[in-house]
Amino acid sequence: MKKSGILHADLSRVLASLGHTDLLMVVDAGFPIPSGVQRIDLALAENLPDLRTVLSLINEEIIVEKVTRAEFVVSHNPPLEAFLHQIFSGAEFTVRPHQEILTQMAHEAKAVVRTGAFDPWGNIGLYCGVDVPRWFSAEGITAPDYYASRL
Repeated sequence: MKKSGILHADLSRVLASLGHTDLLMVVDAGFPIPSGVQRIDLALAENLPDLRTVLSLINEEIIVEKVTRAEFVVSHNPPLEAFLHQIFSGAEFTVRPHQEILTQMAHEAKAVVRTGAFDPWGNIGLYCGVDVPRWFSAEGITAPDYYASRL
């Protein structure tokens, strides 16, 4: 039996399969997950589990290079915006129109993790990165400029 980390078998398997630039979406209870997209459904009841808990646990297991959220998170859900910047402090942040997140972005995701969150615009895209020091610290290796600040 696994002794720590994410115990949900399907979620653990998906996280282990992610590679550089892969998109994982962590969404609220009302997100319309398209047919054909891998769905990890964690929702049990309203806010069980909540979005922040799931994002925090996932952040402990993968490297997130970029976080994408709806433009309304910035203007209409400042507590969520602050939380995202707190836990993904080294990531690049981008916004997309809410409708685009519900449609186009969902189809781009390797998997969509549905939470029980009742959190306005709580649909977050996490783009996987690499552990820059591990990849670029060997003698004679030069990191590209876009990674140099992370060494």
